[in-house]
Amino acid sequence: MPGVFVREDEPFENAIRRFKKQLQKSGVLGEVKRRRAYDKPSVKKKKKSLLARKRLLRKMRKMARTWRR
Repeated sequence: MPGVFVREDEPFENAIRRFKKQLQKSGVLGEVKRRRAYDKPSVKKKKKSLLARKRLLRKMRKMARTWRR
């Protein structure tokens, strides 16, 4: 779990900003959102295949751009 020590002469807003950055980097918020509701195994499988397809299409577009140059 991320934690932040507030330094002397540091505004509280800066400490909150640092804490939010640490949460973002550690992926805690994403994990909470993912666990908020139960996904059936079939839905998980479908999401996983959609993400894989999206990655592949992005990779293909990137490769096509480099081939045209």
